[in-house]
Amino acid sequence: MDRTILHCDCNSFFASVECVLNPALWNLPMAVCGSEEDRHGIVLAKNEPAKRYDIKTAETVASARRKCPGLLIVPPHYAEYVRVSRAINRIYERFTDLYEPFSIDESWLDVTGSRALFGSGEEIAEKIRTAVREEIGITLSIGVSFNKTFAKLGSDYKKPDAVTVITRENYRQILYPLPVEDMLFVGARTAEILRRSGITTIGQLAGSSPAFLSARLGKAGEQLFRAANGLDDSPVIPPSEREEAKSVSNGMTFRRDIRTREEIRLGLGVLSEEIGERLRGLGASARVIAVTVKDPYLRTVTRQKHISPPTSLSREIAATALSLVDAEWREGKAIRMLTVSAMELCRGEGGEQIGFFDGERDRTREKNKKLETAVDRIRHRFGRAAIYSGAVIGNDLGIDPGPREKEPENKTEKEPGKNPDRIETDQKEKE
Repeated sequence: MDRTILHCDCNSFFASVECVLNPALWNLPMAVCGSEEDRHGIVLAKNEPAKRYDIKTAETVASARRKCPGLLIVPPHYAEYVRVSRAINRIYERFTDLYEPFSIDESWLDVTGSRALFGSGEEIAEKIRTAVREEIGITLSIGVSFNKTFAKLGSDYKKPDAVTVITRENYRQILYPLPVEDMLFVGARTAEILRRSGITTIGQLAGSSPAFLSARLGKAGEQLFRAANGLDDSPVIPPSEREEAKSVSNGMTFRRDIRTREEIRLGLGVLSEEIGERLRGLGASARVIAVTVKDPYLRTVTRQKHISPPTSLSREIAATALSLVDAEWREGKAIRMLTVSAMELCRGEGGEQIGFFDGERDRTREKNKKLETAVDRIRHRFGRAAIYSGAVIGNDLGIDPGPREKEPENKTEKEPGKNPDRIETDQKEKE
């Protein structure tokens, strides 16, 4: 018996939440945008009236305003997006305990066992769509199919506020004419490799040979072949069964380029504070610290270093990060963005063997851990502004010592990238 899988995708999620908070925005062209002052000036989401001006996600605010001079710009309110996302997940839980969040606004649901109670997959999708619209105030596009890949394609097929059913009988007719980049995990680079091989549609991908695809894409080629042919059998993994975090990252684009070692030390210190706090909250320590440096031309360099013993101490993370930057940076060279990552996490202190002469070091580390844990408790109780380094007072880098909403992407990551000791790229991100 086939499974029944839903993929639920909130339409223009950030913009829709803003319209729920301020209903006057529903009928006006509006976009949720990052701060231009802090150099995050891109479109994060837009409502339906703004889409009529061909405004695109990830284009600059300046470009969007040229298309629509009357465009309303709304700053993001991430805490509200998280709150609404959790409320929507609670609606999913009424229909199944097998739901897997894919992002803050997307989830897969396995409702195979729910059909006897709530009807067919399409009927369940309609009930969920109605409940979210009436209780939360936003709309969903839902794909219904027999696996996760086709359910995701179904939710993308018809927007907004729609249900699309992809069956074994109709999937070739509906999906095979679609461009290959519509497939999950086919990014720009993979799509270009496929295009050079004469594969531009999902149907052509399905009709290729696994050996041909593997020769060009490695293991991913075989996985894409299976997915395009409806052979994806990956399970829906509920939050209770998700893997433990394997890395923690935190990054910041500064309000202006930084050029001095003291500015770099300040930036790394603030980023490392949050990483250490999150590691201690997880009861974990890191064996590897990595730093990514981005210059004003958006070129990036990443360096990493194994450390022993593993650490969750912010000051040790910051010191290691600074040593990595020092190895590559010269005085006066401009830095636009810094990212610090703690990787190869282990529970507790990692079981490192203590040396005979390590007693003083260990006593110092234990003292520092008690101090940082005490700061954690104060912040958890009274907010981040309750205690912070005096070095951030009056800075012009965009570092705010007070409480701030955290962007969902600035999060504990499930699967870290495979970072070699040296990675360089000239690839520019969309801004």
